[in-house]
Amino acid sequence: MHVYDTDVDHQMIRNTPWLPSRPAEQVNDHIWLSRSNSYPHLITTPDGDVVINTGANVQGPRHRERFEQAIGRPLNTRAIVITQSHHDHFGGWGAFNAPGVETIVSASYDKVWAERQRLAAYFGGRRTAGMYDRRLQPGEPITEAGPNASLPVPTRYVKEPYRFEVGGRKFEVRQAPAGESLDGLLVWMPDEATVFCGNLMGAIYGALPHLSTIRGDRQRSARFFIEDVEALLALEPELLLTGHDHPVRGRQKIRDDLTKITEAVRYIYDWTLDGMAAGRSLEELMGEIRLPAALQPNPGRGPVSWYVRAVWEEYAGWYRADTITGLYPNPPRTVWPDLIEMAGGPQALLERARTRLATGKAVEALHFTDMILAQDPAQPEALDVEIAALQALRKADADEHYDVSRLLEMEIARAKAARGS
Repeated sequence: MHVYDTDVDHQMIRNTPWLPSRPAEQVNDHIWLSRSNSYPHLITTPDGDVVINTGANVQGPRHRERFEQAIGRPLNTRAIVITQSHHDHFGGWGAFNAPGVETIVSASYDKVWAERQRLAAYFGGRRTAGMYDRRLQPGEPITEAGPNASLPVPTRYVKEPYRFEVGGRKFEVRQAPAGESLDGLLVWMPDEATVFCGNLMGAIYGALPHLSTIRGDRQRSARFFIEDVEALLALEPELLLTGHDHPVRGRQKIRDDLTKITEAVRYIYDWTLDGMAAGRSLEELMGEIRLPAALQPNPGRGPVSWYVRAVWEEYAGWYRADTITGLYPNPPRTVWPDLIEMAGGPQALLERARTRLATGKAVEALHFTDMILAQDPAQPEALDVEIAALQALRKADADEHYDVSRLLEMEIARAKAARGS
């Protein structure tokens, strides 16, 4: 398990520490949850148990131990549901699987997992390397991968709603592909009015959903997200259990919370499409959008402007149509050496960068240092300005957006290493 140091104080971190000493928690008389960077759930019945998600591979054995300690007997697992092909949801599968256990996944699971594996080297590079690693906690034991670190072997692929029953408890598994992964599932227990929504609502309850991830993944649809959540609300759940957050109780609270988020997404969706139709640029729309006060979400992964871009690119694709050069494999950086020379050398650009930074325009300062560092990655003065600009952006975010703060921390660390400090 990788370890990182961070000063980020965000709900994402507060909700998802891996504390092996912590016991499972009872949700009601037949449901337990086990906290980690994702939340496996156990549903007990008189004739066996159902497990929804299994944690990461290093966590699976402890999750099972927690559940068995909580219910006072060995598990009799009858079915395992994996709500998405992210390792923190399926990695502990081997700790719960046994002969005859049904493993239920989305019909898209194998395809999405294969794509993610094929691009693992790219996604795990500078783009987001270490961004989601867990922090060790003082006094907590270090957990290592054990013999159960194996990939799930699905036995049931869900395309249409799949219904099954264990010990008199009814389950219905449905696809929910518009949340954090295209192979998302939710589990509905009709008699208990309980729904396990996985990461349909993203990793942070009450925040905007993760339609387009900075770490890299297939893009989801804002319009389809609204439809998925409306279908969930039509079930009228009284208990909502998510992939990374606390249980949410009460039909009206669930309806109010989820309606607020869908209306925020609808506002962003309409703002973006109306702006596109009016000929507004992507940058204008990203810079000008402001959600109404009644639709302000909880602090999440990124600012509202990112979701404008997600909608824009869902509909417009990769071509921006602002310059014909976008059609060719010759990015602006190919002429940066000429611009530096014409400007009078790196020092002239450095002065402009310092001026921009001094006037609160940190992003514009980075445009200048990017040009210099592309030619000389170790240029000390440019690195100093880059570090100061990144720190200014980090301070401005003030831990409001997890992905923003963590990415800026990672870039600051990279620049300091290049500077030798």
